[in-house]
Amino acid sequence: MRWIIFAFLNVFRNGRRSLFTILVSAVAVAAILTTSGFALFTYESLAEKAARDEGNFIITHAKFFEEEEGTPLEYGLSDTQVLRSQLAEDEEIKSILPRINFNGLISNGEKSSIFIGLGVESEEFMVKGPFLSMLTGQALSDFGDETQAQIVLGKDLARSLKVKVGDYVTLMSTTTDGALNALDFVVRGIYTTGVPDLDKRQLYVKLSDAQSLLYTDKVSSLSVYLFDLNATQRKVAQYQSRDQSLLFVPWWEKAFYYQSVKALYNRIFGLLGGIMVLLVFFSISNTMAMTVTERTREIGTVAAMGSYQWEIIRNFILESSIIGFLGAVIGIVISIIVSWGLVYLGLEMPPPPGSNQGYPLTITFSWEIALSVMSVMVVVCVLAAFRAAYKGSSKSITEALSHV
Repeated sequence: MRWIIFAFLNVFRNGRRSLFTILVSAVAVAAILTTSGFALFTYESLAEKAARDEGNFIITHAKFFEEEEGTPLEYGLSDTQVLRSQLAEDEEIKSILPRINFNGLISNGEKSSIFIGLGVESEEFMVKGPFLSMLTGQALSDFGDETQAQIVLGKDLARSLKVKVGDYVTLMSTTTDGALNALDFVVRGIYTTGVPDLDKRQLYVKLSDAQSLLYTDKVSSLSVYLFDLNATQRKVAQYQSRDQSLLFVPWWEKAFYYQSVKALYNRIFGLLGGIMVLLVFFSISNTMAMTVTERTREIGTVAAMGSYQWEIIRNFILESSIIGFLGAVIGIVISIIVSWGLVYLGLEMPPPPGSNQGYPLTITFSWEIALSVMSVMVVVCVLAAFRAAYKGSSKSITEALSHV
Protein backbone atom coordinates (compact mmCIF):
# COMPACT_ATOMS: atom_id res chain seq x y z
CA MET A 1 0.00 0.00 0.00
CA ARG A 2 2.89 2.38 0.77
CA TRP A 3 4.31 1.92 -2.71
CA ILE A 4 0.88 2.44 -4.29
CA ILE A 5 0.45 5.74 -2.41
CA PHE A 6 3.96 6.74 -3.46
CA ALA A 7 3.16 5.90 -7.09
CA PHE A 8 -0.13 7.83 -6.90
CA LEU A 9 1.70 10.94 -5.70
CA ASN A 10 4.28 10.57 -8.46
CA VAL A 11 1.52 10.44 -11.07
CA PHE A 12 0.54 14.00 -10.24
CA ARG A 13 4.05 15.42 -10.02
CA ASN A 14 3.33 16.60 -13.55
CA GLY A 15 -0.42 16.96 -13.28
CA ARG A 16 -1.10 18.41 -16.72
CA ARG A 17 0.64 15.59 -18.59
CA SER A 18 -0.86 12.89 -16.39
CA LEU A 19 -4.33 14.39 -16.71
CA PHE A 20 -4.04 14.46 -20.50
CA THR A 21 -2.97 10.79 -20.57
CA ILE A 22 -5.80 9.80 -18.24
CA LEU A 23 -8.29 11.60 -20.49
CA VAL A 24 -6.91 9.80 -23.56
CA SER A 25 -7.42 6.48 -21.77
CA ALA A 26 -10.91 7.52 -20.66
CA VAL A 27 -11.98 8.51 -24.17
CA ALA A 28 -10.62 5.23 -25.54
CA VAL A 29 -12.46 3.16 -22.93
CA ALA A 30 -15.69 5.13 -23.42
CA ALA A 31 -15.45 4.67 -27.20
CA ILE A 32 -14.87 0.93 -26.88
CA LEU A 33 -17.70 0.46 -24.37
CA THR A 34 -20.11 2.63 -26.36
CA THR A 35 -19.53 0.85 -29.65
CA SER A 36 -19.49 -2.60 -28.06
CA GLY A 37 -22.67 -1.71 -26.16
CA PHE A 38 -24.37 -0.72 -29.41
CA ALA A 39 -23.22 -3.97 -31.03
CA LEU A 40 -24.43 -5.96 -28.01
CA PHE A 41 -27.86 -4.31 -28.16
CA THR A 42 -28.04 -5.08 -31.89
CA TYR A 43 -27.11 -8.73 -31.32
CA GLU A 44 -29.71 -9.11 -28.56
CA SER A 45 -32.44 -7.47 -30.67
CA LEU A 46 -31.71 -9.58 -33.75
CA ALA A 47 -31.51 -12.72 -31.62
CA GLU A 48 -34.89 -11.97 -30.06
CA LYS A 49 -36.41 -11.24 -33.48
CA ALA A 50 -35.05 -14.47 -34.94
CA ALA A 51 -36.27 -16.48 -31.95
CA ARG A 52 -39.73 -14.90 -32.17
CA ASP A 53 -39.93 -15.53 -35.92
CA GLU A 54 -38.88 -19.18 -35.95
CA GLY A 55 -38.98 -20.27 -32.32
CA ASN A 56 -36.05 -21.05 -30.05
CA PHE A 57 -35.72 -24.24 -32.02
CA ILE A 58 -37.63 -25.89 -34.86
CA ILE A 59 -38.64 -29.54 -35.10
CA THR A 60 -38.88 -30.88 -38.65
CA HIS A 61 -38.56 -34.02 -40.71
CA ALA A 62 -34.92 -35.08 -41.04
CA LYS A 63 -34.91 -34.20 -44.78
CA PHE A 64 -36.91 -30.97 -44.54
CA PHE A 65 -33.93 -28.62 -44.95
CA GLU A 66 -31.75 -31.00 -46.96
CA GLU A 67 -33.93 -31.88 -49.96
CA GLU A 68 -36.48 -30.04 -52.09
CA GLU A 69 -40.03 -31.27 -51.63
CA GLY A 70 -41.55 -32.85 -54.76
CA THR A 71 -45.05 -32.14 -53.51
CA PRO A 72 -46.31 -29.87 -50.73
CA LEU A 73 -45.59 -31.27 -47.25
CA GLU A 74 -43.79 -34.31 -48.63
CA TYR A 75 -41.48 -33.98 -45.61
CA GLY A 76 -44.15 -32.69 -43.27
CA LEU A 77 -44.88 -33.97 -39.78
CA SER A 78 -47.98 -36.05 -39.09
CA ASP A 79 -49.56 -37.07 -35.78
CA THR A 80 -47.87 -34.26 -33.90
CA GLN A 81 -50.24 -34.30 -30.93
CA VAL A 82 -48.23 -36.97 -29.11
CA LEU A 83 -44.99 -35.04 -29.61
CA ARG A 84 -46.63 -31.79 -28.52
CA SER A 85 -47.96 -33.44 -25.38
CA GLN A 86 -44.49 -34.70 -24.49
CA LEU A 87 -42.95 -31.28 -25.04
CA ALA A 88 -45.69 -29.57 -23.02
CA GLU A 89 -44.56 -31.50 -19.94
CA ASP A 90 -41.23 -29.64 -20.00
CA GLU A 91 -41.50 -26.68 -17.62
CA GLU A 92 -38.85 -24.74 -19.57
CA ILE A 93 -41.01 -24.69 -22.69
CA LYS A 94 -43.45 -21.81 -23.08
CA SER A 95 -45.24 -22.69 -26.33
CA ILE A 96 -45.23 -25.32 -29.07
CA LEU A 97 -46.69 -23.89 -32.28
CA PRO A 98 -47.25 -25.87 -35.50
CA ARG A 99 -46.73 -24.16 -38.85
CA ILE A 100 -47.45 -24.89 -42.48
CA ASN A 101 -45.36 -23.23 -45.19
CA PHE A 102 -47.09 -23.02 -48.55
CA ASN A 103 -47.31 -20.78 -51.62
CA GLY A 104 -49.45 -20.16 -54.66
CA LEU A 105 -51.57 -17.40 -56.17
CA ILE A 106 -53.84 -14.91 -54.43
CA SER A 107 -56.58 -13.16 -56.38
CA ASN A 108 -59.10 -10.41 -55.73
CA GLY A 109 -61.17 -11.44 -58.75
CA GLU A 110 -59.43 -9.04 -61.12
CA LYS A 111 -55.74 -9.31 -60.28
CA SER A 112 -53.56 -12.18 -59.12
CA SER A 113 -50.23 -12.22 -57.34
CA ILE A 114 -47.77 -14.79 -55.99
CA PHE A 115 -47.85 -15.24 -52.23
CA ILE A 116 -45.82 -16.91 -49.48
CA GLY A 117 -48.24 -18.27 -46.93
CA LEU A 118 -48.02 -19.42 -43.35
CA GLY A 119 -50.67 -21.53 -41.69
CA VAL A 120 -50.53 -20.80 -37.97
CA GLU A 121 -52.49 -20.93 -34.75
CA SER A 122 -53.78 -17.69 -33.25
CA GLU A 123 -51.13 -17.78 -30.50
CA GLU A 124 -48.56 -17.10 -33.21
CA PHE A 125 -49.37 -13.39 -33.16
CA MET A 126 -48.80 -13.18 -29.42
CA VAL A 127 -45.24 -14.50 -29.63
CA LYS A 128 -44.36 -12.20 -32.55
CA GLY A 129 -44.65 -9.23 -30.22
CA PRO A 130 -43.36 -5.90 -31.61
CA PHE A 131 -41.85 -7.54 -34.69
CA LEU A 132 -45.24 -7.78 -36.40
CA SER A 133 -47.50 -4.74 -36.24
CA MET A 134 -51.17 -4.80 -37.19
CA LEU A 135 -51.95 -1.63 -39.17
CA THR A 136 -55.67 -2.14 -39.64
CA GLY A 137 -58.11 -4.80 -38.55
CA GLN A 138 -57.18 -7.63 -36.19
CA ALA A 139 -54.95 -10.68 -36.06
CA LEU A 140 -56.32 -14.17 -36.62
CA SER A 141 -58.48 -15.36 -33.77
CA ASP A 142 -60.12 -18.60 -32.70
CA PHE A 143 -63.24 -16.64 -31.75
CA GLY A 144 -65.88 -15.11 -33.97
CA ASP A 145 -67.35 -16.35 -37.24
CA GLU A 146 -65.94 -19.86 -37.71
CA THR A 147 -67.87 -20.44 -40.95
CA GLN A 148 -65.64 -18.08 -42.95
CA ALA A 149 -61.90 -18.62 -43.47
CA GLN A 150 -59.86 -15.61 -42.35
CA ILE A 151 -56.62 -14.13 -43.67
CA VAL A 152 -54.23 -11.31 -42.74
CA LEU A 153 -52.06 -9.74 -45.45
CA GLY A 154 -48.78 -7.87 -45.62
CA LYS A 155 -49.44 -4.19 -46.29
CA ASP A 156 -47.74 -4.06 -49.70
CA LEU A 157 -49.53 -7.21 -50.86
CA ALA A 158 -52.86 -5.69 -49.78
CA ARG A 159 -51.98 -2.46 -51.56
CA SER A 160 -51.07 -4.37 -54.73
CA LEU A 161 -54.41 -6.20 -54.72
CA LYS A 162 -56.29 -3.06 -53.63
CA VAL A 163 -58.08 -4.87 -50.82
CA LYS A 164 -58.96 -3.76 -47.33
CA VAL A 165 -60.34 -5.30 -44.15
CA GLY A 166 -63.64 -7.05 -44.90
CA ASP A 167 -62.88 -7.74 -48.58
CA TYR A 168 -62.68 -11.25 -50.01
CA VAL A 169 -59.72 -12.90 -51.72
CA THR A 170 -59.11 -16.34 -53.17
CA LEU A 171 -56.04 -18.48 -52.55
CA MET A 172 -55.02 -21.09 -55.08
CA SER A 173 -52.38 -23.68 -54.28
CA THR A 174 -51.31 -27.23 -55.08
CA THR A 175 -52.56 -29.92 -52.72
CA THR A 176 -50.42 -32.74 -51.35
CA ASP A 177 -51.89 -34.95 -54.11
CA GLY A 178 -50.68 -32.58 -56.82
CA ALA A 179 -54.14 -31.21 -57.65
CA LEU A 180 -55.09 -27.53 -57.76
CA ASN A 181 -57.37 -26.25 -55.00
CA ALA A 182 -58.86 -22.86 -54.19
CA LEU A 183 -60.41 -21.38 -51.06
CA ASP A 184 -62.08 -18.05 -50.37
CA PHE A 185 -60.94 -15.92 -47.42
CA VAL A 186 -62.13 -12.70 -45.80
CA VAL A 187 -59.43 -10.15 -44.98
CA ARG A 188 -59.34 -9.78 -41.21
CA GLY A 189 -56.28 -7.54 -40.90
CA ILE A 190 -53.31 -5.92 -42.60
CA TYR A 191 -49.88 -5.94 -40.97
CA THR A 192 -46.27 -4.98 -41.54
CA THR A 193 -43.07 -6.76 -40.60
CA GLY A 194 -40.89 -3.75 -41.42
CA VAL A 195 -39.27 -5.75 -44.24
CA PRO A 196 -40.64 -4.65 -47.66
CA ASP A 197 -39.80 -7.94 -49.38
CA LEU A 198 -41.95 -9.83 -46.87
CA ASP A 199 -44.77 -7.28 -46.89
CA LYS A 200 -45.08 -7.71 -50.69
CA ARG A 201 -45.64 -11.47 -50.59
CA GLN A 202 -46.42 -12.74 -47.09
CA LEU A 203 -49.78 -13.67 -45.59
CA TYR A 204 -51.14 -15.66 -42.64
CA VAL A 205 -54.11 -18.00 -42.46
CA LYS A 206 -55.34 -20.34 -39.74
CA LEU A 207 -53.61 -23.69 -39.57
CA SER A 208 -56.88 -25.56 -40.15
CA ASP A 209 -57.66 -23.45 -43.23
CA ALA A 210 -54.19 -24.09 -44.67
CA GLN A 211 -54.71 -27.83 -44.12
CA SER A 212 -58.07 -27.62 -45.89
CA LEU A 213 -56.50 -25.76 -48.81
CA LEU A 214 -53.68 -28.29 -49.15
CA TYR A 215 -55.94 -31.22 -48.31
CA THR A 216 -53.72 -32.64 -45.56
CA ASP A 217 -53.43 -33.17 -41.81
CA LYS A 218 -49.65 -32.63 -41.76
CA VAL A 219 -47.69 -29.60 -40.63
CA SER A 220 -44.36 -28.33 -41.95
CA SER A 221 -42.72 -27.90 -38.56
CA LEU A 222 -43.17 -27.34 -34.86
CA SER A 223 -41.72 -24.13 -33.41
CA VAL A 224 -40.74 -24.47 -29.77
CA TYR A 225 -40.49 -21.35 -27.60
CA LEU A 226 -38.55 -21.39 -24.33
CA PHE A 227 -38.75 -19.05 -21.37
CA ASP A 228 -34.96 -18.61 -21.46
CA LEU A 229 -33.29 -17.88 -24.80
CA ASN A 230 -29.91 -18.98 -23.41
CA ALA A 231 -31.23 -22.50 -22.77
CA THR A 232 -31.72 -23.20 -26.48
CA GLN A 233 -28.50 -25.09 -27.14
CA ARG A 234 -28.94 -27.32 -24.10
CA LYS A 235 -32.55 -28.18 -24.95
CA VAL A 236 -31.71 -28.91 -28.60
CA ALA A 237 -28.97 -31.32 -27.55
CA GLN A 238 -31.31 -32.92 -25.02
CA TYR A 239 -34.15 -33.62 -27.46
CA GLN A 240 -31.95 -34.48 -30.43
CA SER A 241 -30.31 -37.26 -28.39
CA ARG A 242 -33.75 -38.69 -27.61
CA ASP A 243 -35.10 -38.81 -31.18
CA GLN A 244 -32.77 -39.18 -34.18
CA SER A 245 -35.66 -39.49 -36.65
CA LEU A 246 -36.47 -35.78 -36.34
CA LEU A 247 -34.32 -32.70 -36.83
CA PHE A 248 -34.04 -30.13 -34.04
CA VAL A 249 -32.72 -26.86 -35.49
CA PRO A 250 -31.75 -23.96 -33.17
CA TRP A 251 -32.81 -20.46 -34.18
CA TRP A 252 -29.32 -19.19 -35.08
CA GLU A 253 -28.88 -21.75 -37.88
CA LYS A 254 -31.72 -20.07 -39.78
CA ALA A 255 -31.01 -16.48 -38.70
CA PHE A 256 -28.82 -15.57 -41.68
CA TYR A 257 -29.31 -11.83 -41.21
CA TYR A 258 -28.23 -12.10 -37.57
CA GLN A 259 -25.10 -14.03 -38.53
CA SER A 260 -24.15 -11.53 -41.26
CA VAL A 261 -24.65 -8.48 -39.05
CA LYS A 262 -22.73 -10.04 -36.17
CA ALA A 263 -19.78 -10.95 -38.41
CA LEU A 264 -19.72 -7.44 -39.90
CA TYR A 265 -19.95 -5.64 -36.54
CA ASN A 266 -17.31 -7.89 -34.98
CA ARG A 267 -14.85 -6.88 -37.69
CA ILE A 268 -15.71 -3.16 -37.62
CA PHE A 269 -15.78 -2.69 -33.86
CA GLY A 270 -12.89 -5.10 -33.33
CA LEU A 271 -10.74 -2.94 -35.61
CA LEU A 272 -11.92 0.22 -33.84
CA GLY A 273 -11.11 -1.30 -30.44
CA GLY A 274 -7.65 -2.31 -31.65
CA ILE A 275 -6.96 1.24 -32.84
CA MET A 276 -8.06 2.64 -29.47
CA VAL A 277 -5.80 0.22 -27.60
CA LEU A 278 -2.82 1.23 -29.77
CA LEU A 279 -3.66 4.89 -29.18
CA VAL A 280 -3.53 4.34 -25.43
CA PHE A 281 -0.32 2.31 -25.68
CA PHE A 282 1.55 5.01 -27.57
CA SER A 283 0.12 7.75 -25.36
CA ILE A 284 1.23 5.96 -22.19
CA SER A 285 4.59 5.13 -23.77
CA ASN A 286 5.16 8.77 -24.57
CA THR A 287 4.13 9.89 -21.08
CA MET A 288 6.29 7.30 -19.33
CA ALA A 289 9.27 7.99 -21.61
CA MET A 290 9.13 11.68 -20.73
CA THR A 291 8.69 10.84 -17.05
CA VAL A 292 11.66 8.46 -17.04
CA THR A 293 13.83 10.99 -18.88
CA GLU A 294 12.97 13.77 -16.41
CA ARG A 295 13.69 11.50 -13.44
CA THR A 296 16.91 9.90 -14.70
CA ARG A 297 19.02 11.46 -11.94
CA GLU A 298 16.43 10.33 -9.42
CA ILE A 299 16.73 6.79 -10.82
CA GLY A 300 20.51 6.99 -10.45
CA THR A 301 20.19 8.19 -6.86
CA VAL A 302 17.79 5.40 -5.92
CA ALA A 303 20.05 2.85 -7.61
CA ALA A 304 23.09 4.22 -5.73
CA MET A 305 21.18 3.73 -2.46
CA GLY A 306 20.88 0.01 -3.22
CA SER A 307 17.56 -0.37 -5.06
CA TYR A 308 17.39 -3.15 -7.61
CA GLN A 309 16.41 -2.52 -11.24
CA TRP A 310 13.19 -4.49 -10.87
CA GLU A 311 12.18 -2.26 -7.95
CA ILE A 312 12.67 0.85 -10.06
CA ILE A 313 10.69 -0.68 -12.93
CA ARG A 314 7.97 -1.72 -10.46
CA ASN A 315 7.49 1.88 -9.33
CA PHE A 316 6.96 3.12 -12.88
CA ILE A 317 4.62 0.20 -13.64
CA LEU A 318 2.52 1.12 -10.60
CA GLU A 319 2.31 4.73 -11.80
CA SER A 320 1.28 3.64 -15.29
CA SER A 321 -1.28 1.20 -13.87
CA ILE A 322 -2.84 3.99 -11.81
CA ILE A 323 -3.13 6.13 -14.95
CA GLY A 324 -4.77 3.25 -16.84
CA PHE A 325 -7.09 2.44 -13.93
CA LEU A 326 -8.25 6.03 -13.47
CA GLY A 327 -8.77 6.43 -17.21
CA ALA A 328 -10.78 3.21 -17.36
CA VAL A 329 -12.98 4.23 -14.41
CA ILE A 330 -13.71 7.62 -15.97
CA GLY A 331 -14.42 5.94 -19.33
CA ILE A 332 -16.86 3.51 -17.70
CA VAL A 333 -18.68 6.38 -15.99
CA ILE A 334 -18.92 8.24 -19.32
CA SER A 335 -20.33 5.17 -21.09
CA ILE A 336 -22.94 4.67 -18.34
CA ILE A 337 -24.02 8.32 -18.66
CA VAL A 338 -24.23 7.99 -22.45
CA SER A 339 -26.33 4.80 -22.23
CA TRP A 340 -28.76 6.45 -19.79
CA GLY A 341 -28.86 9.63 -21.83
CA LEU A 342 -29.80 7.81 -25.04
CA VAL A 343 -32.70 6.10 -23.27
CA TYR A 344 -33.90 9.47 -21.98
CA LEU A 345 -33.55 11.23 -25.36
CA GLY A 346 -35.26 8.42 -27.31
CA LEU A 347 -33.12 8.81 -30.44
CA GLU A 348 -33.60 6.40 -33.34
CA MET A 349 -31.32 4.88 -35.94
CA PRO A 350 -32.36 5.02 -39.62
CA PRO A 351 -33.85 1.84 -41.15
CA PRO A 352 -31.22 -0.84 -41.82
CA PRO A 353 -30.82 -2.34 -45.33
CA GLY A 354 -33.88 -4.35 -46.34
CA SER A 355 -36.18 -2.64 -43.83
CA ASN A 356 -38.39 0.45 -43.78
CA GLN A 357 -38.54 0.88 -40.00
CA GLY A 358 -35.98 2.54 -37.77
CA TYR A 359 -35.04 1.25 -34.34
CA PRO A 360 -34.04 2.87 -31.01
CA LEU A 361 -30.44 4.01 -30.60
CA THR A 362 -29.68 2.10 -27.42
CA ILE A 363 -26.46 1.02 -25.74
CA THR A 364 -26.46 -2.09 -23.58
CA PHE A 365 -23.98 -1.56 -20.76
CA SER A 366 -22.22 -4.76 -19.70
CA TRP A 367 -20.12 -4.94 -16.56
CA GLU A 368 -18.42 -8.02 -17.95
CA ILE A 369 -17.22 -6.11 -21.00
CA ALA A 370 -16.36 -3.06 -18.89
CA LEU A 371 -14.14 -5.07 -16.51
CA SER A 372 -12.53 -6.83 -19.47
CA VAL A 373 -11.72 -3.51 -21.14
CA MET A 374 -10.38 -2.15 -17.86
CA SER A 375 -8.10 -5.19 -17.51
CA VAL A 376 -6.85 -4.78 -21.08
CA MET A 377 -6.11 -1.10 -20.50
CA VAL A 378 -4.16 -1.81 -17.32
CA VAL A 379 -2.14 -4.50 -19.11
CA VAL A 380 -1.43 -2.12 -21.99
CA CYS A 381 -0.26 0.53 -19.52
CA VAL A 382 1.98 -2.00 -17.78
CA LEU A 383 3.60 -3.00 -21.06
CA ALA A 384 4.09 0.62 -22.08
CA ALA A 385 5.63 1.49 -18.69
CA PHE A 386 7.92 -1.54 -18.72
CA ARG A 387 9.21 -0.58 -22.16
CA ALA A 388 10.11 2.95 -21.05
CA ALA A 389 11.27 2.09 -17.50
CA TYR A 390 13.53 -0.79 -18.55
CA LYS A 391 15.38 1.42 -20.98
CA GLY A 392 15.79 4.22 -18.42
CA SER A 393 16.84 1.95 -15.55
CA SER A 394 19.43 0.12 -17.64
CA LYS A 395 21.84 3.05 -17.47
CA SER A 396 24.78 2.86 -15.12
CA ILE A 397 24.64 4.82 -11.88
CA THR A 398 27.37 7.21 -13.04
CA GLU A 399 25.62 7.87 -16.35
CA ALA A 400 22.27 8.40 -14.65
CA LEU A 401 23.65 10.80 -12.02
CA SER A 402 25.47 12.87 -14.66
CA HIS A 403 22.34 13.19 -16.80
CA VAL A 404 21.35 16.80 -17.52
